[in-house]
Amino acid sequence: MNKVKAEPIRGLFVTGTDTGVGKTVVTAAITAMLRAEGLNAGVWKPIQTGAPLGSGLTDAERLLKSTGINEQPEAIAPFTFEAPLTPLLAAKQAGVTLTLEQLIASGEPLTKRYEALLIEGAGGVAVPLTDDTLMADFISELRIPALLVARSSLGTINHTLLTASFLRHRGIPIIGVILNDGELTELPEDPSVSTNAQLIEQYSGLKVLGRFPRLHTEATSETLIHTVRKTIQYAPIKEALAVQAMGG
Repeated sequence: MNKVKAEPIRGLFVTGTDTGVGKTVVTAAITAMLRAEGLNAGVWKPIQTGAPLGSGLTDAERLLKSTGINEQPEAIAPFTFEAPLTPLLAAKQAGVTLTLEQLIASGEPLTKRYEALLIEGAGGVAVPLTDDTLMADFISELRIPALLVARSSLGTINHTLLTASFLRHRGIPIIGVILNDGELTELPEDPSVSTNAQLIEQYSGLKVLGRFPRLHTEATSETLIHTVRKTIQYAPIKEALAVQAMGG
């Protein structure tokens, strides 16, 4: 992999232990909270697969709708591919050869319009992006900390510890972990939910910042802000952005 000289970005990279763990709703919630406190925060979904823009089903469209940010979806999601495949293969199927340089450059307009960016990845940290890079390489090149989203149910300890180890191996700082209930309420009783956060902290040394509940109403900006205030330790996220603003 060739090293890319990316311009410094103030922001956080929201990544997950897998696809479908709730990165989008957590990204939207944190962004809405930051904006409510007066920070001109934006969102960036560098690459997404599985649905076309205009369908209302893409993560970019959900992010904009939930945060109230006035942008065109293609501005925050410059690379969108319809095939439900890993980014590398979805791009190739569309006849596109992705490079890390292209991905990084696609976010530069957003860095000029916003004080900070919440950047949502695609899938987990070992997802292939190009022929010689993974999502973790992309995060590393951006030189920003990661916020890890994991499901709150059985199996999350293993997935979370492995993901954290992978990020640390590349020198990526991790702000903490947010567990997400997702569709948990429709599943059988899971006794692991009450102890997963404690064990993740014990074995990883990371702070679990909270457990994001399944939302039973539309994910509006107001709903998300209320949920963050009730369930998430928000201060470490805010502090991480403040440190970056001071050049730390």
